[in-house]
Amino acid sequence: MEKYKLESRLAPAAIGPYSQAVKSEGTVYVSGQLPIDCTTGEIPSEDIRVQTRQSLTNTKVILAEAGYSMDRIVKTTVYLQDMDDFSAINEVYQEFFEDPYPARAAFQVGRLPRNAKVEIEAVAV
Repeated sequence: MEKYKLESRLAPAAIGPYSQAVKSEGTVYVSGQLPIDCTTGEIPSEDIRVQTRQSLTNTKVILAEAGYSMDRIVKTTVYLQDMDDFSAINEVYQEFFEDPYPARAAFQVGRLPRNAKVEIEAVAV
């Protein structure tokens, strides 16, 4: 099995010993994307909609490195600081995906890196 590391300068660098994404046998596994703006290195806002949009934009530019688009995503996992933000996240999510939507799981977690309100990982084929 061959696997290739994918990196985009348009998304924030990994903050640990992992890759932004890995491609293996036609499948791209995108690591959880925090809502970090790569030009500033900061989370752009406390607003959950802004953070969700940034996380999905980071995912989009990483996929582009593999020649993939968001419509190739078949599964996402959304990690939330507060499940009360679920409907706001869904509003932004619909800006990036069309029916048939990817399969998805969403979890409220105790804490995310950099105190982000959301982190999103994806699998694309």
